[in-house]
Amino acid sequence: MVDYDLLTQQAEAFCEDTPDEVAAMANLSSLIYYTLDRLNWAGFYRVKGEELILGPFQGKVACIRIAKGRGVCGTAWKEDRVLVVPDVHAFPGHIACDGDSQSEIVVPIHRSGEVIGVLDIDSPVLNRFDDADRKGLTALVQCFERYL
Repeated sequence: MVDYDLLTQQAEAFCEDTPDEVAAMANLSSLIYYTLDRLNWAGFYRVKGEELILGPFQGKVACIRIAKGRGVCGTAWKEDRVLVVPDVHAFPGHIACDGDSQSEIVVPIHRSGEVIGVLDIDSPVLNRFDDADRKGLTALVQCFERYL
């Protein structure tokens, strides 16, 4: 079981000393990837116009551009809500960047009330993410948002 309070404290420690959001995203993706178990991807997509563009991540190569409303990431952005998907193959319009991914969680990131990106985490295990992950990763993203 992940200690999300400790994870958020660690994120806080390096976010407060990082003057650049991309550098913070790089460290956050590494922190998440090496702390949570059963992951095959952890990273960020940043809003650029009407697309999400790949940002810092850990894991296999990924899709570079995602349209608003497309796939899990684009849907979380468009609807501005956390999406926990137990089986990505059952999600309408799922984008298969990595065929090994089975489940996914996506958390929108805000600046001044607008979604500016998403935290995306994939697992090769069905039903990997639960409500504790949703709450913990939302708290981590809210910590990051304070420094944007």
